[in-house]
Amino acid sequence: MISGTPTIHVGENSPEEVALKLLPYIASVERKVLHTTTPGSGEMPADRKWILDTYAECLKAVRNPGGRGQH
Repeated sequence: MISGTPTIHVGENSPEEVALKLLPYIASVERKVLHTTTPGSGEMPADRKWILDTYAECLKAVRNPGGRGQH
């Protein structure tokens, strides 16, 4: 760890952990690859923006499951 870098602890079953666990499921449905492997047919690598936006959406959904509304 780099000196001065804050440590983030994600507690078991915390909203942050649950949101992080949702991320690969959404990536799979949206055909995004989260790893550095070569994407398969029809898959696209997930870029930084997609990952952060999707994690934020997951976190919002976990914290307020009834507040998602209709898309």
